[in-house]
Amino acid sequence: MSEVLSTTLPDDLEERVKTLLQRACDRSLTIATAESCTGGLLASVFTDVEGCSRAFDSGFVTYTDEAKIRMLGLPRQLLEENNAVCRPVALAMAEGALDKSLADITVSTTGFAGPAGEDDEPGLVHFACARRGRETRHREEHFGDIGRGPTRIACLRTALDMLEEMMD
Repeated sequence: MSEVLSTTLPDDLEERVKTLLQRACDRSLTIATAESCTGGLLASVFTDVEGCSRAFDSGFVTYTDEAKIRMLGLPRQLLEENNAVCRPVALAMAEGALDKSLADITVSTTGFAGPAGEDDEPGLVHFACARRGRETRHREEHFGDIGRGPTRIACLRTALDMLEEMMD
């Protein structure tokens, strides 16, 4: 793994990333990410594994609503009618990444990694995982006010869980 991230990424996660990417390579599957609160962390760790680069297609870091609209094709109305941190947006992000990439499987994250607005719940994250020809899956996690870094690591764990499930 990366010399930059390997010192901060728990050992079990490094191994899980390697195993997941090897499984993807063995099955000729490619992965793309659509990230908001994780800020590209997923894409970064997926590109750190030597010998498995063919398993990662692309990463979309769409932190703002405008980026979600422009890069993933989310309908403006969806974001105007919903908070960006919700099930419909997570689903649309994963499906948008599937549409805008050549990947077979995508995973999305949208949430509050740290302190948010007055009515926003720190640690609330919505995930979605899409695979061509299958129904898109959603998960909602409440990690609590554990801080930005720990929330992002928790997000990586959940994203890996979802990707592993979608590979079967």
